[in-house]
Amino acid sequence: MEIQQYNFIFLYQETAALTKRLFIQLKRRPSTFFAGILQPIIWLFLFGALFANAPKDFLPGVDSYGNFLGAGLIVFTAFSGALNSGLPLMFDREFGFLNRLLVAPLASRLSIVLSSFFYITILSFVQSLAIMFISFLLGYGFPNFYGLGIVFATLILLVLFVTSISLCLAFILPGHIELIALIFVVNLPLLFSSTALAPISFMPSWLGWLASFNPLTFAIEPIRIAYSSNFNLDLIALNAPYGDLTCRNCISLLFLLTILSLVIIRPLLNKKLT
Repeated sequence: MEIQQYNFIFLYQETAALTKRLFIQLKRRPSTFFAGILQPIIWLFLFGALFANAPKDFLPGVDSYGNFLGAGLIVFTAFSGALNSGLPLMFDREFGFLNRLLVAPLASRLSIVLSSFFYITILSFVQSLAIMFISFLLGYGFPNFYGLGIVFATLILLVLFVTSISLCLAFILPGHIELIALIFVVNLPLLFSSTALAPISFMPSWLGWLASFNPLTFAIEPIRIAYSSNFNLDLIALNAPYGDLTCRNCISLLFLLTILSLVIIRPLLNKKLT
């Protein structure tokens, strides 16, 4: 029992130290942090202005396009950060620092993975809060305390899901050039094939089916509903071609995808970290 307790303490210390290292790297190169906030805010301004004169019933359930777009940008910011989470590990691999960690007497090599998850989660929360605050200043509202909890819970699931895939790619792909290329290929198509910018009713049939299975959609719709004053987990969040999904359904599907991704990549991580 004491040995397990000491291992947990060492795991905590190792994870904290590796997470601190990632934040030190961010402090030295803060441009990525500010770019992650600036880009969605620019989109919020431009798209909000673009559809400023749209009819009030242009989108169902919202007063303006800015209200509709906010949830999509919050999710896209967290998704982009999580998708890039494999890059620091890839650079550590290329420059030999990962090999030093693997031969070091660590209590658990799980700390290498946990540090990336905690780093991206904290970063996503800060960036999302900044976007939500700017959105509030623009008059697009702010979720209540319960809704805010749903926003953060949904972001945690999304970040864990995408970060696990990104870390897996960091071990599979030969170098950072290939990882960056894959990120560029995947990033925007996943955004445009979700409900971040438009509801499924606006899409052609094939794209509607694609969006209804997109993991980003399962994160966007609960957050969008969380902004409503009468928020409830049993409210219909997504009118998918295969049937209506409530907020609870969307979060449950995102949870299942997260568990599935962790189960699939665990053997690979165990192999690469031993």
